Amino acid sequence: MPDFDEDSFEDGETGVATESRRKVEKPPLYKVLLHNDDYTSMDFVVFILMSVFYKDETDARRIMLEVHNRGVGVAGVFTYEVAESKINKVTALARANEFPLLCSMEKD
Repeated sequence: MPDFDEDSFEDGETGVATESRRKVEKPPLYKVLLHNDDYTSMDFVVFILMSVFYKDETDARRIMLEVHNRGVGVAGVFTYEVAESKINKVTALARANEFPLLCSMEKD
C-alpha cells in the first residue's frame, strides 16, 4: 500500500505517493535425471517421459536414447518440491512394473 502523509493534503500541498517493493527471489531449480540400467525397457522409459514429464513422443525417444547411450539424461528442470514429487511418481511406477529405474535430482 502506498505511504503518504494525510496531513499534507489538508494543507493544500501535493505530494507523490511512494510504494516500497520487496524483490522476491526465484526459487532454485533442479534437474530430474533418469539413469540407465540393464533391466528397464526403453519403451517403459518413453512411457515415463510422456506420462510423468509430459514430453511428446519425439522428445521422449530422444531423451531415452540419451539415457541409454550416455548413462543419464535430463527429464526436466523443476523447483525442488515438483522435482521431488516427479521422482517419487517415477519410482512408484517403476517398482509397480518391476523395473529398477533410478531417478534423481541435482541443482541446476
